[in-house]
Amino acid sequence: MAFEQTPAGRAQAGGGAAHWWRKTPWWTKYLAIPLVGGFAGMTGLLLILRTAPLPDQSFVHPTHIDAADGTRLAEWTPKGARAGHVLLQDIPAALQEATLAAEDQKFYQHHAFNPKSLLRATWVNLRHGSIVQGGSTITQQLAKNLFLTQDRTLGRKVREALYALQLELHESKSAILEQYLNTVYYGEGAYGVAAASEVYFNKPVRDLSVAECALLAGLPKGPGLYSPVAHPEAAVRRQREVLDRMVQAGFLTRQEAEAAAREHLSIAPVQRRPLAAPYFTAAAVREVERRFHLAPEDLDQGGIQITTTLDPMLQQAAERAIASTLPRGSGIQAALVALDPQTGAIRALAGGRDFAQSPYNRVFAERQPGSTFKAVLYAAALEHGWTPDRQVASEMTTFLYDQDKTYTVRDYGGIYAHRPLTLREALARSDNVYAVTANLELGPEAVIETARKMGISTPMQPYPSLALGVFPVSPLEMAAAYAALANGGFAVTPYAVEAVHDGRQGRDFATAPSRRRAVPEAVAFQMTDLMRSVLEPGGTGYSVRHYLHGTAAAKTGTTNTDAWMVGYTPRLVCAVWVGYDDNRPLGLAESHLAAPIWAKFMGTAQQRLPGPWFSAPAGLVRRTIDPVTAKLATSACSTTETDYFVPETEPSAFCPLHTPVPDRPGAAGAQWWRRWWPNKR
Repeated sequence: MAFEQTPAGRAQAGGGAAHWWRKTPWWTKYLAIPLVGGFAGMTGLLLILRTAPLPDQSFVHPTHIDAADGTRLAEWTPKGARAGHVLLQDIPAALQEATLAAEDQKFYQHHAFNPKSLLRATWVNLRHGSIVQGGSTITQQLAKNLFLTQDRTLGRKVREALYALQLELHESKSAILEQYLNTVYYGEGAYGVAAASEVYFNKPVRDLSVAECALLAGLPKGPGLYSPVAHPEAAVRRQREVLDRMVQAGFLTRQEAEAAAREHLSIAPVQRRPLAAPYFTAAAVREVERRFHLAPEDLDQGGIQITTTLDPMLQQAAERAIASTLPRGSGIQAALVALDPQTGAIRALAGGRDFAQSPYNRVFAERQPGSTFKAVLYAAALEHGWTPDRQVASEMTTFLYDQDKTYTVRDYGGIYAHRPLTLREALARSDNVYAVTANLELGPEAVIETARKMGISTPMQPYPSLALGVFPVSPLEMAAAYAALANGGFAVTPYAVEAVHDGRQGRDFATAPSRRRAVPEAVAFQMTDLMRSVLEPGGTGYSVRHYLHGTAAAKTGTTNTDAWMVGYTPRLVCAVWVGYDDNRPLGLAESHLAAPIWAKFMGTAQQRLPGPWFSAPAGLVRRTIDPVTAKLATSACSTTETDYFVPETEPSAFCPLHTPVPDRPGAAGAQWWRRWWPNKR
């Protein structure tokens, strides 16, 4: 027999739930709904995180430094080239406990988060109005290191929390701590405790003392701030903080902590990464840090792509020129830097003969430039009205200046022409009397002003000796100054980095080359044309002319302690310095080593970067003169030179010493007869 439920029966069956809902206070009803929903949502989230696999741990890419053509110069990753995975049981208990004390004392009690630490950090940050304290647990830090970038955004913090929960659901506490200790960054390129132990103490991690463990455990909070290499005092203070926390956590007694604090720590010399073009690459890294405000830790944490200006072929030519010229076994050093004169981009840089033995970069060292400074001096002279046919007697001369002071000038080796020299001859011979005469006639202040406009910023004084290059200048500054002559008169700022891409922060930086007028275009061309004579017969650089494959402009320079050669083609300017770091005097042969280095390199550069020679700008007039009289040459002048002049400054009279013989009737036939039958009369 079937029973049919009446309306009254249905009401009675559902009456219990309905009765509860009617009798329950309204605020309890609305509180129960989100609680039940939240519990269900959290249960679902945990189920998803538990069943979903952990993400790929390769999110953070290496930091790359590339040459202009894409050739890889250097690379390092957040996992560290020297790091090796160490099992937790092989890591000293003291290092584990020091890490827990410094970073997360409740690590074994919480589940991915420490609410108390989060609340404390939030309160401190609110009081200071900025993030001064973090509340991240070791699990959260590991999630960030493995799967995320370092940017501080709300979205990244949410993902960090989810990944931390997922780690705790997938891995044991011991596995998380082991992975953390093998991936965290300790500074100086060391990722993980194995690398850090080797870098700072030159020993396996298992041999670390309590004091050494406390120092390492304090580094992740600020690898740059607490580096025992760069900031030893701050490192010791941080070590003491960690030891105090170990006492508070019950890992050490006060006596054990004090004994560890008294222990002398022997920090090993940090071994630098092997780099291609090491002097250049190190300079590029410093430029990134200085110009784009990226700290060493930013570069070490990976994800940075640096594109430089380096030409690998020219770099090899630079290193080869130095290695093949400097005598083996000698302590003498050399520096070479080559720029694109149009932009200032550094195409090659060698700051010494061996970076491993001496990383000191001599391209930035200030040394006396000697006669290479005369290019700046004569540019100032031409701008202030001097002309290429201006003559000065080449002989030992005593100058009177400042009314009552004297200055006696001697040429190198005491060799004088004992006759008036033109500007071209004085430049080719590197005549000192001519240079000091020009300096004092112009006024040294005018010469210094031109030097400043051309890019030389080092201190100089308005002395007569300014003309002889006695005030120190770096090879990089000399290359930049000559670039202003090679590019038509514009000062450029040298740079080594074209662009930087920060993949972690999503930022891009690029270099915008700067140019400003330094000297008139006509002056730049006149100096270029005059300096060709240095590499011609009679010039101080003629002995190395055979290394070149075309025309070039250059100037040599020699002091007691420094040898130089600086010069250029339309597409490249190069400065070379040779000398000793301790400023000892150069021997006779050593004083001639800069020129062959420069010429060997520039010979390769001419093949690498071919192109037409400079063309005279509109407005200059070309005249051939007799250098003895500085007058227009005649057909009877046996020695001539061709110079460029600003209109109305060129000579108008002909050489009075060499009058051409007028043609006589039949003279041409007589010359033809004698040429074919020289013995006939």
